Amino acid sequence: QVQLVESGGGLVQAGGSLRLSCAASGRLFSLTFIGWYRQAPGKQRELVARFTSDGSTNYADSVKGRFTISRDNAKNTMYLQMNSLKPEDAAVYYCNANAFNRATMSIGGYWGQGTQVTVSS
Repeated sequence: QVQLVESGGGLVQAGGSLRLSCAASGRLFSLTFIGWYRQAPGKQRELVARFTSDGSTNYADSVKGRFTISRDNAKNTMYLQMNSLKPEDAAVYYCNANAFNRATMSIGGYWGQGTQVTVSS
């Protein structure tokens, strides 16, 4: 129904920057971008940044002041600008969104396939 495709990951030196994108396609009824998560090897998936119901943003303490989440609803795309990257930011980054599924007449949650971010020290 809905496909989310992340891009923009890669290898960067500590202190560098990357901009991740999450493009949504498919049957985008009432598409709502939720936020970005990440999962490092051996660790649980954790929230990095998200939009709240009133349109403001929340960030994990570890990325505050360095990462910025944004979205372009006209392009059905969400972004994560990551600055001053640290080795501990290395992980697979996933985007998450909700959309209305007409087949089930319910809100469905969707995830992208993830994009790898590697930070060298």
